[in-house]
Amino acid sequence: MFDIGFMELLLVSVVGLLVLGPERLPGAIRTASLWMGRLRSSFNKIRSEIEREINVEEIKREIHNDAVMRSLKEAEQDLRDGLSNTPYDIDDIVDDKPTEKSTGSDEK
Repeated sequence: MFDIGFMELLLVSVVGLLVLGPERLPGAIRTASLWMGRLRSSFNKIRSEIEREINVEEIKREIHNDAVMRSLKEAEQDLRDGLSNTPYDIDDIVDDKPTEKSTGSDEK
């Protein structure tokens, strides 16, 4: 997580020893360790919750995409069924059409 080497830790401990003194330094280290543990635990909980939410959103998106694909396939099948009947419908229309045009004498 942090890129802290041995020299940095040694420098922090020497400064802490000079500032706090030998009596209070162990208590300060325990308190800092406790807070770091709590912070790390909270961070891990938040990270796992975010990952879980991302997975839930991804699953919802996949379900929605599946439903859309199913409706598209149904629409495609309906269109294909309608188009397969089209040649017969056109033939029926052509057969019903009169072959000779009527003259104006029949009209009133």
